[in-house]
Amino acid sequence: MAFPSRRGRRCGRHGAVSSENGKGNGRDSQLALRELQQQLMRLSPRRRMDALLEGADAQALVRALPPESLYVTIQEVGLEDATELVQLASPGQFRAFVDLGAWKRDKLDSHAVLTWLRAARGGFDDTPEFLRKLHAVDMEVLEYLLHELVAVHDLEENPDVNPQGVTLETPEGRYLVEIKAEGAEMSAVRALVTDLIAENPFEAVRLLEAVRWEVPAELEETAFQFRKARLLDLGFPTLEDAMALFSRVDVPSRRPSSTSTPAALTASQGHVDYLAAAFRGLTEVERQNAEDELAGVANAALVAELADPGDLDAVRRVGEMVRDYLSLGLEHLTGADPSQATEVLRDTPLRRIFQTGFTLTLQLKFRADRLAKSPGAVVDGVLLVLPEEAAALEALRRKRPRRALKVEGAEPVPFRSLREVAASEAVLARAEAQVEVFRGVLGGTPESALEAVARFGVPLETLGVERLFAAVVAMAVLEARPDARPVPLGRTVELGQRLFEGTPQAPRLLDSASVRALSGLEGAVAPEARAELRRMVGVTLTRLLSELGAAWLEDAKWSPVASEVLPMESHPVP
Repeated sequence: MAFPSRRGRRCGRHGAVSSENGKGNGRDSQLALRELQQQLMRLSPRRRMDALLEGADAQALVRALPPESLYVTIQEVGLEDATELVQLASPGQFRAFVDLGAWKRDKLDSHAVLTWLRAARGGFDDTPEFLRKLHAVDMEVLEYLLHELVAVHDLEENPDVNPQGVTLETPEGRYLVEIKAEGAEMSAVRALVTDLIAENPFEAVRLLEAVRWEVPAELEETAFQFRKARLLDLGFPTLEDAMALFSRVDVPSRRPSSTSTPAALTASQGHVDYLAAAFRGLTEVERQNAEDELAGVANAALVAELADPGDLDAVRRVGEMVRDYLSLGLEHLTGADPSQATEVLRDTPLRRIFQTGFTLTLQLKFRADRLAKSPGAVVDGVLLVLPEEAAALEALRRKRPRRALKVEGAEPVPFRSLREVAASEAVLARAEAQVEVFRGVLGGTPESALEAVARFGVPLETLGVERLFAAVVAMAVLEARPDARPVPLGRTVELGQRLFEGTPQAPRLLDSASVRALSGLEGAVAPEARAELRRMVGVTLTRLLSELGAAWLEDAKWSPVASEVLPMESHPVP
């Protein structure tokens, strides 16, 4: 998850902790508060809340915490069960709760604002504290909330108005407030309006008049700008600044590794967390500085991903992404030696380490993009690579490059090691060679490739690149030359005889099948792609044997489903 930044927290929040500890200067108080916060965050959310509420001075302890940390605790416990924390929070902390929890990007959710206000309301004796929290919220937010949930009728303009539902009349008899909410929200809105009128009838009337005439879109935009400025103070940069985090940088040569990876640093699945290794060797002061630096990187990544700072699921997802890129960058910069991670961290800003890790994956994306744009790589809107390579390229070409898994339907995953980067480089090399193979066996020009695909009578997306190549291999077995077309009706029996031998229980490929296919195709393919051609032919023939060999040897004829693997003129191409 993202790590809250400490920017803008230097004043007004540590006095209670300092007096309780009874020692030191402001720096000591800050260190003590940071240590306390770290101890609390290591607890489960429910135990963390209990620890806050059971303290000798719960309010002072709650108000000493950064609002982001308190917000996380409230959301993890559940707002309904954490109302006491909301009520103990300071007005400034409460405003931060609304900033984090009532917005979806630049859109204000009036129902979410009301939910936070309901949580902040204690008993009758707590009304003054509730009003202090209410007034900490931007006036534009309150006006927007009321505009959404009430209708204000001017009785001087329309004395006969008689709205259905719950209404309130202002003391001077000028306005009738119709509450449009229902259920618990109706009661909350009614109590809110009542409190405002009781506190200051004159100001309440001015507020209701503003609700009548202010434009909601303008209110929302003004409130959003105020919120954006406060988020900046909390360490969340502007979008323009955040996007710079994902800049490509010059990646230094990988330093040679002087030691093997210590077994203690290797997880059971073989993954090494280089970021944890780097932090492990820091002094306390260095660790605190690095945590602040890490906060800035994580918050910038959150903004760049267009995620809302109050969305804990997004915060966790982006936080994991940041750790992956940092660990990848450290692995490269240390020469895959975790014992050097602390030294690298001391010498290199975390932002640069992040950019190094990201650039390693971005280089793969650029290479995949170049391949997709190369002449003849795409025919009929389909990239001429086999399914495994196609899935890898699709994952690499995302805004944030990812690694495809060899599991059908599985979502691509982030890169977490140089070994995974190297594996994707190998897949890319195969894809590049496959484009060369198809370019050669389909005639060498985009026009000839289109003509070849047209012989199958269906779009290439329907036919499939794998079946297209199966037809190329089958025709090469028959003709000993490149000829991309469905297997002719009159030659299906001959094809079976040239491919398979043995029994239905133990089918085998004829050695001559591979020899004929390669002898017919190699001359059309560039020399640098011939190794991949041999692999593709071998994989294709093995698949034909596995899926069709036993059935052919049983009846000496092709089953109706054979064309699902190998296009043949005797069966319509689906």
